[in-house]
Amino acid sequence: MTENLTRRAMIAGLGLYGSAAWANAPLTSLRPEARRTNLPRVRPKARLSTGDMIAEAGLAGQVGFVIADAVTGEVIEAIDGAVPRPPASVTKAVTALYALEILGGNYRFDTRIYATAPVVEGKIDGDLILAGGGDPNLLTDDLFALSETLKATGVTEVTGRFLVWGGALPGVEEIDESQLDHLGYNPAVSGLNLNFNRVHFEWKRQGTGYDVTMEARSETRRPGVSMARMNLADRTTPVYAYRDGGGIDQWSVAKGALGGEGSRWLPVRYPALYAGDVFRTFMKEHGLDLPVAQRITTLPEAGVIAVHNSAPLTRVMRDMLRFSTNLTAEAAGMTATAGLSGQRRGLRTSALGMTRWVQDRAGISPEFVDHSGLGDASRISAADMVGLLNAQGVSGVLNPILKDIVWRDDNGRPLKDAPGAVRAKTGTLNFVSTLAGYVTTAGGRRLSFAIFAADLEARERGKAAGDEQPNGSITFNTKAKRLQQDILLRWARLG
Repeated sequence: MTENLTRRAMIAGLGLYGSAAWANAPLTSLRPEARRTNLPRVRPKARLSTGDMIAEAGLAGQVGFVIADAVTGEVIEAIDGAVPRPPASVTKAVTALYALEILGGNYRFDTRIYATAPVVEGKIDGDLILAGGGDPNLLTDDLFALSETLKATGVTEVTGRFLVWGGALPGVEEIDESQLDHLGYNPAVSGLNLNFNRVHFEWKRQGTGYDVTMEARSETRRPGVSMARMNLADRTTPVYAYRDGGGIDQWSVAKGALGGEGSRWLPVRYPALYAGDVFRTFMKEHGLDLPVAQRITTLPEAGVIAVHNSAPLTRVMRDMLRFSTNLTAEAAGMTATAGLSGQRRGLRTSALGMTRWVQDRAGISPEFVDHSGLGDASRISAADMVGLLNAQGVSGVLNPILKDIVWRDDNGRPLKDAPGAVRAKTGTLNFVSTLAGYVTTAGGRRLSFAIFAADLEARERGKAAGDEQPNGSITFNTKAKRLQQDILLRWARLG
């Protein structure tokens, strides 16, 4: 139970809030959508038509909506449903289907320790290798457990190098190059990942200066990190700046933006070296002094001496859909593509492979540029999304792992005598709000739906301005989410 709570807290970034300083917002940075998993508080509007609801929401011309019978596939209502729009994190539902059908629900990612020579009386007269198998959910606590497994083998000396290998997946410096550098939900992707490839930056005022730490933090351990460094800068903007230090992430932050104290997660661009840095710290605690980690691109002949296995893929995908972790989606999607094609593919090529697979699977025509939905160049129409949800066998895979959407009244409380139930995936980018899944009506009818809203002109203006949260984006997304609940409440009552 402790392990599950630790992992969930790490995924959600719980307990890491500081003061409301400029550099703090937003403090959570794993996913591009709003933190809440429930739709916002609104009053049901069952008497209005769906078209009236869209017009009243002030999003007319930007919303695509389709609802269909989930058993027969018959489309019951559609408004502007054929227009392709960015799916945002609804993409992850597609990725979950892709990964589970290709790899199987029992698939596990592994992280291994290899040695190029046998252990003889506690000594390895060769190299020690930390090798990732693409696990996107490896946490500091998992890496510590792996270090304890190695310690239990009796290794006390390594005469050669300490190597790290992330070649199980092609390296990606960041998921979406158009995003700001400091956003923790836009990290690198590697075959060897740690803490969703984020480092925890914390600051506390001390006199006229600050104490600053960079850590691979978990709920139980706080190992310092040397490959990610932070400098305080006497400037106004930008708040954060990044420089590639050739194996070291060199960050700087505007000192005047920090306030009293706070923290946030920053992305890691050298994931394998990050994991190696932390593992080396743990082994030093165990009495084994390893040299500084070196990256390798080819895994040499070596024997396995310790292994950590991830949770089964079904659980990994369920957590991904609940917490909307971008790294999980990219690693799972790229691993599925490798399983399908027999070759490792880069992120964009892998997304194209998923696109073609979905086209064949459901007879639809989406375009995906990634597996997470972080890139806003992906496109799918509400009609095509519903077509996928209704394709043979899809609901049996997705419905059990989609998250429950809770109806709420004007006071934020769960709606009494709520009509039916919704299991769906949300998606949120600035000026993009999406929701797709299944609804069971008050009468027991099962429906599938997709509601996509996007103001792409406003989104482009926000990107051009370099704003993490552009003016008007919260208002747009709040209106869109209210509209989503209004529409679904109407159909849950009518059905």
